[in-house]
This record gives sequence, C-alpha cells and structure tokens, in this order.
Amino acid sequence: MTSTTPSVRTDASRPSPSTTLDGGLRPSSSRALRPHAEQTYAAELEALATTDDRQRPPGWKLSPWAVTQYLLGAALEDGTEITPKYIGSRRVVEVAVATLATDRALLLIGVPGTAKTWLSEHLAAAIAGDSTLLVQGTAGTSEEAVRYGWNYARLLAEGPSEAALVPSPVMTAMARGSIGRIEELTRMPSDVQDGLITVLSEKALPVAELGIEVQAQRGFNIIATANDRDRGVNDLSSALRRRFNTVVLPVPDSVEDEIRIVTQRVEQLGRALDLPEVPTSLTEIQRVVTVFRELRAGVTEDNGTKLKSPSGTLSTAEAISVITNGIALAAHFGDGQLRPADVAAGIQGAVVQDRVSDGVVWREYLETVARARDGWGEFYRACREVGA
Repeated sequence: MTSTTPSVRTDASRPSPSTTLDGGLRPSSSRALRPHAEQTYAAELEALATTDDRQRPPGWKLSPWAVTQYLLGAALEDGTEITPKYIGSRRVVEVAVATLATDRALLLIGVPGTAKTWLSEHLAAAIAGDSTLLVQGTAGTSEEAVRYGWNYARLLAEGPSEAALVPSPVMTAMARGSIGRIEELTRMPSDVQDGLITVLSEKALPVAELGIEVQAQRGFNIIATANDRDRGVNDLSSALRRRFNTVVLPVPDSVEDEIRIVTQRVEQLGRALDLPEVPTSLTEIQRVVTVFRELRAGVTEDNGTKLKSPSGTLSTAEAISVITNGIALAAHFGDGQLRPADVAAGIQGAVVQDRVSDGVVWREYLETVARARDGWGEFYRACREVGA
C-alpha cells in the first residue's frame, strides 16, 4: 500500500468560513449564533501568540504553557487580559495539555455538565487554531464519520478515485496536522469506536479502495469526550482505551467555584443571544446552585438533613440553562429583575425528569428544606405554584 500525503480535499465535509451561502451572504462570527472559540477569542489567542516565546510542539500555534494560560486566564505584560475558560484544577488542565504534546490521544471523562466539550473545544482552538473538526457520537454514527465516505454520484460515474473520496473530520485533521474532536465516544457503536485503533496506533488511515494511506502530519491528535453515565452503553474496548490518556473532570469542588462558573457563562450567553439587560442576581444564582448541589449530594449543605437524589444529573450546565431562561422570562415578561418566580419552573423541569419518583424527591425537598429556610419563602411559594 502506498503511503501518501494525499491530495484529498480536506474541506469536502463542510463549508469553509468564506463559503458563499444564501445568495451571497457569507457566514460571520459576529452574526453566528454560537461562534467557534477561535473566533470569539481571536484577540486573546493573537496576543498570546505574540508574547509566547516558549518552545512549541510541531504544528502547535502556542506553547503548552501559553495554552494553559489561555484556558485558566492570565494578565499579559502588554496589558491584555486573558479570561479564564475553565474554572477548576490547574493540574487537570496541565495533564491534558501535556498529553496532547505527546503521541497519546486525550479522553476527557466526567458526569454531564463538567465542561468536557467546552474544554475540548478550547484546547483545539488554542493548539491548532481550529475547533471545527468534530465528530458527534450517537448510536447512529457510522464508520464513515470516523474514517471516510464517498461521493456516490462520482463513484458510480468514475469509479474509486481521490476526487470521489469524502474525508471524515478525523482524516482531515490527520492530513492537516490538526486536532480532531470526538464527542460522546461511548455513545458510538463499538465497531465504529474501534475504527480509531489504527489511526491512534499507526498514525495512518488506509484507503483500501485506492491502495493508499493517509499519514498523520505532525501536530495531529485526537480529543475525545465521554460521560460517566454512559459507560455501560458502549464501553471502550481495552485495545482502544490503552491508546488514550484519560483525564477525569470533576464537578466543581466548592459552591463558590460553581457560582463563579454559572455567573460567567450566563453573562457570556446573554451577550451572545442579545438578551435584554437584566441585573445578574447573585442571590438567585446561589439559590439554584445550592439546590442542585444539595440534591446531587443527597444532604443539605450543613449536613443536617439527608435527602433523596433525583434521577437526573443536575449539572452545572443545567444550572446555567435555568438562570439563562430565568433572565429571558424576567426581561420579556417580568419587571427586569431576576426573581424566584423566574427560576422556579426551570428548576422543577431540571429536577423532575420522572414525574413519579423525581416528583416525590422534589416535593420532599420543598417541604423539608426550602419551606423552613430563611429568605426562601418567596422561592418556596413560586415552586409550589408551578407544581400545583
């Protein structure tokens, strides 16, 4: 089989940022509903690249030290403020970045809402300047999404050729020497997962129909994510797991860290969605975070009352969603102030995934905890009204 750095059209699977769409309109990060990390934080990445004088691994846009600064936040000598993208253990970030500087792929594992996807995207943006080479794992993900497919019209007309080949994001990342991302790896069928073994061990992807192989260029690596709740769905084979370094992302250690994460992301989402200005209520954010943490832990924060836990995860991401939805309610249907009534329905929707079992858990929490807690009277009444 011939080894080659192919003339494969590595942009075949998606339009480039300059592709003309809808009568000449061009996609713009300023108009996009959710710009990619490398677009949103382009100024920070450029400032880091300018001041970064440390050794960079082959194909990297920044040194490992600068990537860590980008993720955790820093103040540069030129006055540029690098905002923190990940709030948590510095060592976790350093281990993840160091893994990608080797030939080992990175697997980020944690319960839903521990910022696996967020960290994956920002790692790719900082290292390769491109976070878009993404495979979204589902039960229906086919092998073509990991390896390659074909333009069947050309295949039937011309037979197998490089022109008829449609590269996957993984193949594109290999050819470019970039970072490929795989979300929810354990949701993919086992035979599709194992299609990565050759890629990760041999750093090559054979195209048997053409008698060639695509060799990974320097800078190529894979970041995959999986959540702990899905381990029993399609667990990784031991052969595949050995080819990853696994980093476990914990839930936020303290209530202060979680409040900080929620506050920061809510402000970012509000700006991105152009929500009307609503003063961020630290009281309501703290209340939502407290409810979620207590129900997750199965005990009140003072360890005074044991609680039943609901079937859902009640993650930090869900707390962000509850507050963001509450701000939209307050802005469009309230008095412009975030109040307990604005978050009550969102909390109940997050907690009560199963109307029978979770409904009991939620009612017990309201009656045994919220009803008697100082300053929670309005919240208790709002939640009871929603559940009536």
